[in-house]
Amino acid sequence: MAGFNPANFTVAKAKPLPVVLLLDVSSSMGGESIKKLNIAVKEMISDFASAEKNEVEILVSIITFGAKVLLHTPYTSAKDIEWQDLTVSGSTPMGTAFSMAKAMIEDKETTPSRAYRPTIVLVSDGEPTDSWQQPLRALVNDGRSNKCDRMAMAIGGAASNTVLNEFISGTENKVFTAQDASQIQEFFKFVTMSVTTRTNSQNANVVPKPEEIEQLVKQEQNQQQEESDEFI
Repeated sequence: MAGFNPANFTVAKAKPLPVVLLLDVSSSMGGESIKKLNIAVKEMISDFASAEKNEVEILVSIITFGAKVLLHTPYTSAKDIEWQDLTVSGSTPMGTAFSMAKAMIEDKETTPSRAYRPTIVLVSDGEPTDSWQQPLRALVNDGRSNKCDRMAMAIGGAASNTVLNEFISGTENKVFTAQDASQIQEFFKFVTMSVTTRTNSQNANVVPKPEEIEQLVKQEQNQQQEESDEFI
């Protein structure tokens, strides 16, 4: 009979749930749009940190596209992110951002096979200014990235619904349209609820249906309203 070995008593490591944000920081996103986007993403990250479980760790990565395409935040546990506000400049090289996201998802050292199904979120207020068709089709149709859940938000009337609709093709999601900057936070509340609901499910690979998330968001809003109306 084998003797006592304390090394045999290990705690299971949390399984990562990756969330990749592709964020437009072109010059046209200036003013209220970038201000509201910074607030919304910061709140989402805070909510992710509160929702993390021992079994599930939400990893957030942020790719920005403007004057350059940058890995603003490599995969980092939500609770460990120290938010740095985004600033705007340049045009809208969305195709290059698609290629960076694709490479990150396909790399098994960066996005390990043991991870839950990633969610990729695209936010833009304009048309791509670089070649985007092939990078987007590769992201949506080929390899591991084909299995990702994808959500998209168009800000204002100049955003390319053609690109955004192709981005979410194959999912049950619809493009969220923010007519003005004030609606940006509504979209990120939806993203937050979709991801955090998965941390509480028996199988975090299963993405909840959009109508389920809409109902949960409404319930949360009603609860918050009731609490604010309570007499103190």
